[in-house]
Amino acid sequence: MLALDPNRVILSAKQKALRINLNQDLYGTFAEIGAGQEVVRHFFRAGGASGTIAKAISAYDRDFSDAIYGTEENGRYVCENRVKKILEHEYQLIEDRLDRKDHPTKHFFAFGNTVATINYHKTVQGHGWFGLKFQTAADQEPNEVILHARLHESDALLQHQTVGTLGVNLIYGCMFFHKRPKELLLSLYDNLERELVEIDMIQMNGPDFEEVDNRLLSLQLVKNGMTDAVIFSPDGKNLQAADILYKKNILAIRGSFRPVTKVSIDMIAQGLKEFKKEANVAEKDIQVLFEITLNNLSAEGDIDEQDFLDRADVLCSIGQTVLISNYQKYYKLVEFFSRHTKKRMAVIMGASTLAQVFDEKYYRDLNGGILEAFGILFSRDLKIYLYPWYMADTKVLWNSESTPIPPRLKPLYDYLTFNKRIIDIQYDPDVLGIFSKEALELIKSGDPGWEAMVPDFVDRIIKDKCLFGFCGVPNKETSPSTEDAAAAAARAISQQS
Repeated sequence: MLALDPNRVILSAKQKALRINLNQDLYGTFAEIGAGQEVVRHFFRAGGASGTIAKAISAYDRDFSDAIYGTEENGRYVCENRVKKILEHEYQLIEDRLDRKDHPTKHFFAFGNTVATINYHKTVQGHGWFGLKFQTAADQEPNEVILHARLHESDALLQHQTVGTLGVNLIYGCMFFHKRPKELLLSLYDNLERELVEIDMIQMNGPDFEEVDNRLLSLQLVKNGMTDAVIFSPDGKNLQAADILYKKNILAIRGSFRPVTKVSIDMIAQGLKEFKKEANVAEKDIQVLFEITLNNLSAEGDIDEQDFLDRADVLCSIGQTVLISNYQKYYKLVEFFSRHTKKRMAVIMGASTLAQVFDEKYYRDLNGGILEAFGILFSRDLKIYLYPWYMADTKVLWNSESTPIPPRLKPLYDYLTFNKRIIDIQYDPDVLGIFSKEALELIKSGDPGWEAMVPDFVDRIIKDKCLFGFCGVPNKETSPSTEDAAAAAARAISQQS
């Protein structure tokens, strides 16, 4: 559910376009590829466009498009790189062709999109990249906002209309809400429904967004129901799922990572070691993901953005790619992966989590119950790598043979283990008794006992950046750079795998 401000007046696309047209300081270019020229159409029809539109172009033909913006090495033209080339080229033309002496107060902008709408047979879903490069002052360097949207209407003409409204919302939001990035984000859905369009990636850069952490924007996309999953890279850059998961062998681990402990590193290292052995897995195609669910982030009530950033800082500092999702159930996560790859995938989970996966109460919302969920899970080329769970009170180790499974589901479980869809992975017995929750409590209380529960490089990152409520004095002499920490993490995982 989008958390729209009930006090904010929502203008129509025509009203937004007219307000921009009537602002004598805004002047720029529209370049649209695919789905018609639906965005600039609103500005032409609103009136007063001659003072706003420097040029409108639609380079539909690929040869013409290549001649203007260059070729795409991967052959994909509806991509982030394409819209960036459009923005760079068109904005530079404005600066080259307009003398600042004649236009001392103009705020230049360049809007671009590259869109593919649903095909005739409705086998390819519509999607597109949208971007705006713009000034908020005549003497200022430009900002750049880029987003990716998935179009869910089943009719191409309806998708055209959505493209037009979304483009106007983006331009208007950048012009009038750039000082309030969260409001800018929410305004993208003005006069649009979440069911019709999904925004699954956005990136804001430039002088007006210096204080914006794009990882928080990713979180806001999921939190506000704009999408169900987002990904960001170790350098904090928001990524589009198709770009990073396309035809990849995906290895995912879900957890709170609050903080990353020696168990987390052992799980991913042992899982990666096993994954590399798979006949259908090419090491160069492996994409490792650390997943944090929205449910996990809000386990203690409202989402604490600083707590989220603390987790993200550690994972990014050790060179990991992070997935934030609203997929509480694993079959939804695997369904998401399957949009982008048909190659072998694996999920690392603890035995206690596996016991929950086999609990039928989690699937009461499905007509087919647990069998429907498992049909989605294991009709894909998926394996579950099982990490043991040690019950300290009973001294029992849960693994594939001892994890308690309801009797009526035991035949299904036996079938999956017999066919090696669920397999045990190796583990370090010295770290089984470590739990993130206990480490977090020790960090907050100032008890140094937590240091032995996390890898050395994570210990130093937490101290250096004062994460998770750490109040001690960081040792600046031994605190690593981001590159050093990432290298240490990579060595720790590779040595075990």
